Order: sequence, then structure tokens, then C-alpha cells
Amino acid sequence: MTQQSINIPNIPHGAPIPHACVVGNTMATSSIGGRSQATGEIPEDPALQVANCFENLDTILTQSGFKWTQIVRMTFFVTDESIRDAINEHWTSRYPNPAHRPARHTLVTPLRGGQKVQLDALAFRAP
Repeated sequence: MTQQSINIPNIPHGAPIPHACVVGNTMATSSIGGRSQATGEIPEDPALQVANCFENLDTILTQSGFKWTQIVRMTFFVTDESIRDAINEHWTSRYPNPAHRPARHTLVTPLRGGQKVQLDALAFRAP
């Protein structure tokens, strides 16, 4: 199987690793932050960072040929418990049916560089 690295245009990762990797029917992301694709900046507002995280994952899914319905697990890293409200808003818009949502976990932890939220995702598609 061939390994394919995926990167988000205009979003520097700051490390020699891709934003995501696809091998066969599996896609895994690195930590996806709330940096804006339009400006390259990290906004102060946690809700805007959350929106950017979801937009950045949209881009990764499009580039890798995966869909939101193929994500089997997501993990969110937040600096404050209150950020869950913004996450839930975007989460339920993408997964309105509670019977068809991936596994999810949220951890409160310090983050670097002004980031208040990051996510990672694991996706699988049937052969």
C-alpha cells in the first residue's frame, strides 16, 4: 500500500510532519489547529478556532477523498472546558443523527502558540 501525506494549503504545521496521512482505506490526522486558511493566523476567540478546526478537517477530508461519515474517532484537545459548547455546535451540525456519530473524546490540556483547541481524527472506508 502507498502512503500519501496530506497538507492544508496556507497552514504551516511548524514541524516536519504532514497534517494527515492516508494508507489504503485509513486516514489519520496529526493535530489540526484553529489557524485560519484565509489569513494563516490563529484567532483569539476559541469559537473561531473551533470553526477553523472543522474547516481545516473539511479540507483534509476533501483532499484525501474521505467523508465526515467515514470518521470513526475524533479527539479534541482544549485549554478550557467551556470550549465544548462551540465544539458541540459544529459536531451536531455535521452529525445531526445521534445514531450515526463517531466516537469522541475531549481532553483539557495546555496548548502552545495561542491555540485553545486542536483535534485529531481517524477515518476508515470500506474497500
